[in-house]
Order: sequence, then structure tokens, then C-alpha cells
Amino acid sequence: MTTRRQFLAASAAFSIAPALRAAETSTPNPPPDPIIDIHQHTHYHDRTDLQMLAHQRAMGITTTILLPAGRFIERPSTHAGKSNGLAARCTGNDAAVEFAKAHPGEFLFGANEVTDLPEAKSEIEKYLKLGAKIIAEQKFGVQCDSPESERLYALAADYGVPILLHFQEGTYNSGFQRLPAMLKKFPKTTIIMHAQTTWANIDANYDWKSLYPTGPVAKGGLTSQYLADYPNCFADMSAGSGLNSLLRDEVHTRWFLAQHQDKILYGSDCADTLGRGPGCQGAGTIAAIRKYAASKAVERKILFENSKKLFRL
Repeated sequence: MTTRRQFLAASAAFSIAPALRAAETSTPNPPPDPIIDIHQHTHYHDRTDLQMLAHQRAMGITTTILLPAGRFIERPSTHAGKSNGLAARCTGNDAAVEFAKAHPGEFLFGANEVTDLPEAKSEIEKYLKLGAKIIAEQKFGVQCDSPESERLYALAADYGVPILLHFQEGTYNSGFQRLPAMLKKFPKTTIIMHAQTTWANIDANYDWKSLYPTGPVAKGGLTSQYLADYPNCFADMSAGSGLNSLLRDEVHTRWFLAQHQDKILYGSDCADTLGRGPGCQGAGTIAAIRKYAASKAVERKILFENSKKLFRL
């Protein structure tokens, strides 16, 4: 007798099978408007590489940058190993390089390592020399102005690549209020802000309590200030926190996208397998940007042109 769990598992497998077959047997079919996704991962929450490929193509992504995890190690900055794999079972540098090289043009790769490892600089530099486009995703339990972080900011400037930081106060890259000092100290380093603390701080009245605040937004939060004041500061629109910031206040969203149209980059950071429907936060973010962008020109900047320029694609 088939159990409910077996039935649901079989149904799920059946629903994604066409997408997997399409990804396996077809070549990319670019949509009329290309999209660059600056934030995706291999083996994200155990998703297979083939599922990730189908997901990206279903969303209409034409270029994807794969952000690897650092090495798996138990130390305070990885929360005794709990944050290994970017706390999502993602794989590391070699996996990202291998997949990108198997799909030239469609996939690119970043370089990463645990921030405070003594060999972090040399490990990241090895992959930068192989063509990594970014240092990311930096998601470790350090202060954003730590000496170890500064060492990587300098490395990013040396190679002319951005560095992307997951800001989650008290857990990853703490010290968001002190970020301007780093932007000033490293003017040749492009810092891309990402995650909960970034997007909660679109609100000038943010109380630093909820990582996913809701309701009306007061203009002029720290995130807006940083984007306006520092030419080397950008924002990654990805993940649930980015989508939440788009959906919580339509009036503010329209203003924010217009105000910072040259500094916002589309990323999905989505672990879904289908690339469509209510379970795909990456597709939801694309839809929200298209809905709230003041014009087609603004939409194209956020979904494509800003990343093309920043990463020199």
C-alpha cells in the first residue's frame, strides 16, 4: 500500500522531471531580456546540480554567478561548524569552478574561504587567478571591520573584484553601523551588501529587533544612506530578506528602486528546484522588480545592466 509520504514524494519527483530532462538535453534558451543572477549556490540545501541548472533556466537567467562556501571546519567563526556550507550545505570552491567550466558563458564562479583562517587570503587568491569574479559569499561570525576582513577587502581591490557580505547582526559580519568606515578606508573595494540586516535597514525607524520587519517604511535608513553616499557600495536584492523588503511597502519600494537604480543588483539566493510558482523566491523577486520599477529602463538596470557593468561581462 502506498503511504501518503510515498505518494507526495513520487508526485514531487514527477513534477520536476520535465524540467530536469529539459535542462539535461537542451541548450539555454535566452528570454527576450537577459538576466544576470549574482547569487546562487551549488548543492544548496542538498539540491542537485541538475536541479539548480533547471531552476536557473526556468527563471530565465542567462548568466549565473556561483558563490562557494568556505572549507568545513569547527571554530568560533563557523559557530563550531554549524555555519559550514554557508549554513545551507552548499559546496565549496572546486565544485563552483567545475560546474561553471562545464557551462561556459552561462555560469561564472566566485572565490571564498572562512574569513579568519590564516590561509584565507592565499586560498581565495588561488581561485581569483583562475578567473573568479567575486569574493563571496562571506558569511562567517566575524566583525565586518575585523583585521581579517580588512585583509580580504584589500585583496578584492588588488584583483578588481567585488566582495559580498552577508550581514546578519550578531551572527555574520556584525557591525553594520560601522560599515562606512570600511567603505572610506577601502575606496577601491566594491562592497556588496546582502541579507537580513541590510534589508531591515531600508527603514529609518528600524528597531534592530526583527530580521524580517513588516509594515510601512520610513525613507532614509542606513542601507539607503550607504548606497547614496558611497560609490563603492552596492546591494544584492536576493533571498527572502530582499523579497520581503520589496513587498512590505509598495510606495517606498517604488521610491527605493528609482532612487538607487544604479546600485541594486539582482540575485536569487534561491534553493527552490522548479524556478517558478509560489515556492520560488527568486522568481518572486524578478516579478516584484518588474512590478515596482518606475520604467523598463530601471528594470533592465537592476536585472542586467548594473551587474554587466560591475562584473565587466
